[in-house]
Amino acid sequence: MSDLSRVWVLGWPVTHSRSPLIHNHWIKRLGIENAVYEKHGVPPEELTATLSSFRDEGVIGANVTVPHKEAVFAALSHYDDAARRLKAVNTIVDCGTHFEGRNTDGYGFMANLKAEAPDVDFTSKPVMVLGAGGAARAILVALADAGVPEIRLVNRTVEKAADLLTELDVKGTALSWDAAPAALEDVGLLVNTSSLGMTGMDPLELSLNKLDPSALVTDIVYSPLETDLLARARARGNATVDGLGMLLHQAVPGFEAWFGVRPQVTPELRALILEDLNPKDGGEN
Repeated sequence: MSDLSRVWVLGWPVTHSRSPLIHNHWIKRLGIENAVYEKHGVPPEELTATLSSFRDEGVIGANVTVPHKEAVFAALSHYDDAARRLKAVNTIVDCGTHFEGRNTDGYGFMANLKAEAPDVDFTSKPVMVLGAGGAARAILVALADAGVPEIRLVNRTVEKAADLLTELDVKGTALSWDAAPAALEDVGLLVNTSSLGMTGMDPLELSLNKLDPSALVTDIVYSPLETDLLARARARGNATVDGLGMLLHQAVPGFEAWFGVRPQVTPELRALILEDLNPKDGGEN
């Protein structure tokens, strides 16, 4: 067994993960010795063997990214409430007698909004969520748990949105994209969880004419950092929150569980990740 405490991020591929930048920054700043956070690419057929190797390799925990979140859930037997409800794991913690699967995505989403828009009350009015893919799952549960009175879930396939609400036991209404503009009129928060508007993807075409200027708008996309949706919302006076903070805040609970100290999301850390997203030499991210 290694004397070095290792934490891995498991994915396939995992080349472009920014998690090592985040966690190694905290390890260095907090003076944690004999610890390292590493990328560990794992083909699906090797996932079970990789999880079984943790103790021999000195791995005290891990983050999990695509395509392994659901498979890791199936492979483990202990979970926190969020992972159990979502049937997906993004964080693994060594609890001594067993490894526990946790999910911090919803926490990261809510913590980002509260940090960047602390004066905006987005829980007392309806919320509109765009997209019903994997990224929406944790966000829908987090919003429901925060007590929002109504969730309007917009998706190209309305049936898929309705099924997702039922699966997660979240009260809400499934809407088509055509119905979305009119349904914006009384919402307090607009969330894009889809890949629309991301660099290299189709644009997100949604009229904001009915959106109240007091509503908060957020996009979980962070490449580009300011999406067209956020730019249009900001131009009409809405408060906006970009998606980078969700990535940073979701990392906090895992680090605290692994190393026993709670790190801070700081402007220095944000600048570090932004520099990696936008390299000065103009090369690939």
